[in-house]
Amino acid sequence: MSIYDFKVKNIDGEEISLEEYRGKVLLITNTASKCGFTPQYEGLEKIYEDYKDKGLEVLGFPCNQFAEQEPGSNSEVQNFCKLNYGVTFPLFEKIEVRGENAHPLFKYLTEKASFKGFDMKHPKAEGLHSFLKGNFPEYLEGDSIKWNFTKFLIDRNGNIVERFEPTTEPEDIIPEIEKLI
Repeated sequence: MSIYDFKVKNIDGEEISLEEYRGKVLLITNTASKCGFTPQYEGLEKIYEDYKDKGLEVLGFPCNQFAEQEPGSNSEVQNFCKLNYGVTFPLFEKIEVRGENAHPLFKYLTEKASFKGFDMKHPKAEGLHSFLKGNFPEYLEGDSIKWNFTKFLIDRNGNIVERFEPTTEPEDIIPEIEKLI
């Protein structure tokens, strides 16, 4: 099994095979519009604009599993992203990214790229860890997605290179992207 075996639905409901992205570097992330990490949309869009002509695709997957921070419809999500952050990178239908009903793509990503902890130098890391420990302690167990804006970097051959937690800002991933471009 590889990343290219998965099918997903874009934000308009059309089924897309990730095979379409073969040969590109991918940055796959779960997103939300009402999260403390939502401003990362801006950094993701900047990376996309700067590197799309060199073969990078950013793929955003809205998810409402984390404190219901993505309550809108697919069209509301798309409008929010475009109006507030100028998002032009591909967005997909809202999905679940953890648990029994997690989309197979995210089950695959978390099986292949383990959770290595939050970057505790990030200003929101301690707050996120405390919030999860107090409210969703089960989220801290295992390799599942912990929160919105968990990012997976995939090379041109479909290999998962690295997993970045929400506490890694998009611009901090640029050196790793540049190695793959």
